[in-house]
Amino acid sequence: MRNYELTVVLDGKATPAKKKSVTELVEKVVTIGKGKVGKVEDWGTKDLAYKIGKSTTGVYLFFPLELETHSAKEVTAKLRASEEIIRYLLIVKD
Repeated sequence: MRNYELTVVLDGKATPAKKKSVTELVEKVVTIGKGKVGKVEDWGTKDLAYKIGKSTTGVYLFFPLELETHSAKEVTAKLRASEEIIRYLLIVKD
């Protein structure tokens, strides 16, 4: 297993229920791929560098993950399909 860091950006007007649903989505996808999710961090609402759609602010969530390499592709496919997520970044942690 490799260590990954996932940062997800939601619309700045995201409710706590949306945050929870995205967190559950990530946890579900990772556990299906036989991975593990560490402690989720809510980085709060921040101004975006540029407008994405109609959003000028975004809610940032950070997930430390342990995944197999092939599972990382499945996670990114599910994140890309989610309408609640406006941007994400999944990187390998050295």
